[in-house]
Amino acid sequence: MSEAGTLETASTHDLTARTPGARLFSLFGSSFAVGIILPLVTAIAYEGAFRAGLVQGRLLPPPSKILATLWELARSGELLTHVIATLARVLAGFGLGALIGMWLGALTGASRAARRLLDPTLQALRAIPSLAWVPLFILWLGIFESSKVALIAVGVFFPVYLGVMAAIANVDRKIVEVGRAFRLSRLSLVRRVLLPAILPDFIIAIRSGLGLGFMFVVAAEIMGASEGLGYLLVDGQQLGKPAQILAAIIAFAVLGKLGDWLIVIGARPFLSWQDSHSRTQ
Repeated sequence: MSEAGTLETASTHDLTARTPGARLFSLFGSSFAVGIILPLVTAIAYEGAFRAGLVQGRLLPPPSKILATLWELARSGELLTHVIATLARVLAGFGLGALIGMWLGALTGASRAARRLLDPTLQALRAIPSLAWVPLFILWLGIFESSKVALIAVGVFFPVYLGVMAAIANVDRKIVEVGRAFRLSRLSLVRRVLLPAILPDFIIAIRSGLGLGFMFVVAAEIMGASEGLGYLLVDGQQLGKPAQILAAIIAFAVLGKLGDWLIVIGARPFLSWQDSHSRTQ
C-alpha cells in the first residue's frame, strides 16, 4: 500500500474511532469558533473606538465594563441566582406550552374536522400581543410564579402548535400509500413513515418555541419579580445602569443559544438519515 493510502486509512480509522463525546466536542468547538468571530470583532472594534475617544460609552458601555459587571454579578452569586430563577420559569413554561401545542397540533393536523373547528380560534388568539395577556393572568393567577409560567407557556404554545399541525397535515400522501402497500400496521406506519416525515419540522417548531419562551420570560419577569434576568433589566433601567442591562441581555443570549444548541445536538441522531444540501457544505 502506498504512503498516501496508508495515511488516508489511518485518518479514516482515527475519525471512526472517536468516541461520541469527542465528536460532539469537536463539532461544538468548530461551530463555536466560527460563530464567535462576528461578535468578537464587533466588541474589539467598539472597545478600540471607546479607548480612542471616538465614542463616549455612557449609554452604551464598552465591552470591558460589561464584562466587569458580569464578573461582579458572578462573584457575588447574584448572577447564578437570577439565571436559575429565569431557567426554572422558562423550562416550566416551555414544558407546559410544548406539551399542549404538540397535542393540539397533532389533533388538528391529523383531523380535518378538528382543524376546521379549532384552528380559526387558535389563529385569532395567536394574533394577540404577549403583553395583552399580562393583566388577565395577574387577575386570574396573581403576581406569583403561576402567572409567569402561564405567560411563557402561551408564547411557546403557538409556534409548536403551528409546526406540528403543518408537519402532519403536509405529509406526502404517496409515502403513506407506500407504507400501506407494504401492509404496515398502524403503529409501524406511524413509527417508520409518519414520525421521520414530520420530525424535521417538529424540531424547528421546538426551537422556535424555546426562543419565544426566552422572549416571553422577559415580559413575565418585568410584570413583577424579585429574581431573574428580567428583574436585572428592570433594576438596571431604574437605577440607570446600562452595563447591568447589557450584561443581562448577554446572559439571555448565551442561555438561549445554549438551549437551542442542546435541542439541535439532541435531535441530530434522529435526523442522521437526512441527505440535505447543508450537510455537504
